[in-house]
Amino acid sequence: MPSPTSPIDMAQGAAFSAEERAAVYRTIRERRDMRHFAGGQVAPEVLARLLEAAHHGPSVGFMQPWRFIRVADGALRGRLHACVEAERLRTAEALGVRGAEFLRLKVEGLRDAAECIAVALADGREAHVFGRRTLPQMDLASVACALQNLWLAARAEGLGMGWVSMFDPAAVGALLGLPPGAEAVALLSIGPVHGFYEEPMLQQERWARRAPLHTVVFDNAWGQPAPWLAEGAAEDPMPAAGEKGPR
Repeated sequence: MPSPTSPIDMAQGAAFSAEERAAVYRTIRERRDMRHFAGGQVAPEVLARLLEAAHHGPSVGFMQPWRFIRVADGALRGRLHACVEAERLRTAEALGVRGAEFLRLKVEGLRDAAECIAVALADGREAHVFGRRTLPQMDLASVACALQNLWLAARAEGLGMGWVSMFDPAAVGALLGLPPGAEAVALLSIGPVHGFYEEPMLQQERWARRAPLHTVVFDNAWGQPAPWLAEGAAEDPMPAAGEKGPR
């Protein structure tokens, strides 16, 4: 008679192989918010795979609040770019002393990328109460999860993706013909790139740096250090491709 299998054994049996895990962690680690694109094209079947990955994202109450609009019209893409440029200038003004430094950054690649996808929160979201009664912003959190799926899938396909949120949602919504209650939250640039940044672009440009892990992980209460996460011990806990554990 076979011995019973414990839940722990079953869970361990569901783990990916070491090589598969390494590929997942490599994709996460090498994902970049891209701003420099090489033109070209994205095959329809590849674009469909990317959007399918996004559509498999988790959503609170399974509300699936995301809507995707492919912007194939060049004139429309130009008008969307103008919305981003207007907000770029307003952002520089709001940044004060860092405004000039900000203006030197490349913050979008809408005109250079093979594809432009606008992402919106669907109308009628107020009907979804499950998981949102006290946290209505979980609709936006759900869209962010979908876009992370798309980002990782694009990286695995060797394509760059940039998420632009620098625009007036009402102006973009009007250009895209969004119904009342819907809201534009992202303009995505997707396509071939000459190369992926070795580190996040804003870190590469010395605008900001990734915070060490131990500064954002607490035990039991805000600000209480996690003794199991020694300072500096897990600054890059994700294994590189081919490695079998943390380095």
